[in-house]
Formats: sequence, structure tokens, C-alpha cells
Amino acid sequence: MTIKVKAIIGSTSSTSYNLKLVEFMAKRYKEQLDITPVRINDLEMFSIDNENEPSAAVQAFKDDVKDSDAVMFATPEYNFSIPGAMKNAIDWLSRGGDFTLHGKTGFIVGSSMGVFGSVRAQIHLREILSNPALAPILLPGNEVYIGAIHTKLNEEGDLTDEPTIAFLDTVVNNFIEFHNKQQAAQLA
Repeated sequence: MTIKVKAIIGSTSSTSYNLKLVEFMAKRYKEQLDITPVRINDLEMFSIDNENEPSAAVQAFKDDVKDSDAVMFATPEYNFSIPGAMKNAIDWLSRGGDFTLHGKTGFIVGSSMGVFGSVRAQIHLREILSNPALAPILLPGNEVYIGAIHTKLNEEGDLTDEPTIAFLDTVVNNFIEFHNKQQAAQLA
């Protein structure tokens, strides 16, 4: 049985390397993971003034993420942190009392043109996701930081760097095992 994963794309760029990474992962792991990218481009800025009456785009985003077994966060790094659009999307997921992410398994991937591959952004993201109003159950110890991503993709946007692909294979296998253990524990 495949695990239904919604992948929140932290970049709003039409040429997002993180979207390309997620699309590659969706193709490569389609037998184990049903990965669907979730774009955040159309989300209005969060405000307590509209928290209880979110726009149709925000409600569709929340419903889409909720309709999953697990969540992947794909983040670039902007100024040593996550993009503002991703923070805004997470703010929406934390509010409204529906606990969209609560108890869902998840993992983080990130890529950038720089050598650090979003490491600082992922540190911030893990801290943000530790909020009890969010509380996804994140895969520990399997950080995916893909630096110089632009040198590791072909013209079709597929990852071609064999060591990176081998590492992703390991992380995905670890995530599947982690997810299955969490599911079994919830049923026990």
C-alpha cells in the first residue's frame, strides 16, 4: 500500500528547484509513496482578522494537506531561513482549530544553489513545526540538504547525481519504516 504524501513546496518560483526535486521523487518512489506537490502561491497573508473565515484558496490548501497520510516539506533557503510564503502557509496550518498536521508523519527535504542546501532553513523549519498546534511527527536524523542542486539536474529536471539519489533512496526507505511504525503504534 502506498503512503499518500502531500509535499508542501516552500518556493513560489515557477522554476523552483524544490518542486523539481519533489516531482523527481514522485516519479522515482511512485510504488511506495503517492507524492502530490502542494503549491502555496495563492495563499493570502495570515491574519487573525480572517482566521475563522479563510479564503477559498486557503481552505482548499488546508483540506488538501489534511487529505494525506503524511506530509513532506520541500524548502529552499532565503536569508538563512525558510521563505516567507512557507511561513505563511504554516501559519494557516496552525490556526483554525482543525490541527491539520497533528499526528501526521512527515519529513523535510531541501535544495539550493548554494553549498549548504537549505540547512539553516531546515533548522528553523524544525523549530517552527515543534509548535503544539502543528505537531507533525518528523522523521529524525535523516536531513536532506542538497547543495548545488542546479548542477545535479538534467534538462528535464530529473536528479542525475548518483550519490544524492542513493541517499534519497535511504531516506525514503527510512521514512517508510518510520511511518509504518508510527501507524502501528497508533493502532496499538
